[in-house]
Amino acid sequence: MQFDLPLTELYAFRSPAVAPDDFDSFWSSTLAEADAHPIDARFTPVAARLSTVDVYDVSFAGFAGQRISAWLMVPRNGVRPLPAVVEFQGYTGGRGRPNESLMWSAAGYAHLTVDCRGQVGADTPDLGVTGAPQSAGLVTRGIEDPHDYYYRRVFTDSVRAVDAVRQFDGVDPERVIVAGGSQGGGISLAVAGLRPDVIGLISDAPFLCDIMRCATVTDEPPYSELRDYLRVQRDKVERAGRTVSYHDGVHFAGRATAPAFFSVGLMDVVCPPSSVFAAHNAYAGPKRIQVWPFNGHENGMGYLRDLHLEFANSLAKPEAAI
Repeated sequence: MQFDLPLTELYAFRSPAVAPDDFDSFWSSTLAEADAHPIDARFTPVAARLSTVDVYDVSFAGFAGQRISAWLMVPRNGVRPLPAVVEFQGYTGGRGRPNESLMWSAAGYAHLTVDCRGQVGADTPDLGVTGAPQSAGLVTRGIEDPHDYYYRRVFTDSVRAVDAVRQFDGVDPERVIVAGGSQGGGISLAVAGLRPDVIGLISDAPFLCDIMRCATVTDEPPYSELRDYLRVQRDKVERAGRTVSYHDGVHFAGRATAPAFFSVGLMDVVCPPSSVFAAHNAYAGPKRIQVWPFNGHENGMGYLRDLHLEFANSLAKPEAAI
């Protein structure tokens, strides 16, 4: 059922979350630390048994210079330089196998699908674990200090992924779009806020928006991990709230200016609709949102892919826009 605010109120909803005063300096210093390590992007050809797509096993230096894995799929006969889509993974996901994600390369884009460190489907370990108490899962890993927080590492890796794809010979560095759904939608939103030179953002049902409020309005994971942690660590509510405030998509949205496509299912109990609208309504650039009244976290599925292509083509390949 539709459990959240009515649609008219969703369009007007503003998150009560407030960004820390040093939000921008926190992230500029974080990225400066990462930039001290050469990106050292490596593209190794892979025999993937695909007749129209070339595949590369990619690695690059992410947070603290740690190696991050990705796949790059490139249309074999595409007109170069190619626009690129950098795609980030949903919660527990990883880069998977190259043949699982061929839409973007089939449509004429270089497609970098990026691992998410430490997640069960990933090839990349999370080397930044502090050993502090956490609940099951990753949402509360390092939550006692924003510098130790898991998503500080993930967001930094993801910004560096944009830098990495720009180093591939044949990619147009001026035509890079970031994309993802759920956790990937939250990551892409963060990257758009931290790399204002991307030309577009696709963020479907983004996770990690209005984080503390979501822990009070849904019982579903992953937000339930934060609730479970605070149910035991009763004296750390303020501390946890401060940490996640540096990683909340609402604050990145207010700093992002590239044209954006959002989507939301009004029956989504995983990423509540009000949290998606909180990010959409705070977004500083041109934006649109696709609303699915009778869908949950599965969102628009194949229908959404058509809209993704239409949006991306309008930005990167106007001659192909339909």
